[in-house]
Amino acid sequence: MDIKFNSITELYTRLQPALNSKRKELLRDNYHYIKNEDIWNYLKDNKWVQDRNLSLAEMVDDVLSCQNEAIDKYVKERLKKQDRKAYFNDLEGLL
Repeated sequence: MDIKFNSITELYTRLQPALNSKRKELLRDNYHYIKNEDIWNYLKDNKWVQDRNLSLAEMVDDVLSCQNEAIDKYVKERLKKQDRKAYFNDLEGLL
C-alpha cells in the first residue's frame, strides 16, 4: 500500500514518531542539543537529496539507522555558519 502525502509538512508530521525515537537515542548518547529538525535536515540534505519515490518505511529506516556522529557533525557545521553574535538593540531599558 502506497501512502501519498499532500505536502512535505504532512510527511514531516508523519515521520515524527521515528524522529522522536532517534532523538531519544541521541539524548542517551549525550547529544542534548540535536533536535528533530536537525535529524530531518541532515537526511534531507545528505541522504534524500539523491533519492526519489521513497516509501514511508524506507524513510523511517533512514531516520532510525543514520549515524549519530554524522548528525552531530552536520549540526556543528551548520552552527559554525550561523551569525552567533550578541545583539544589543532594544535593551536600553536594562541599564
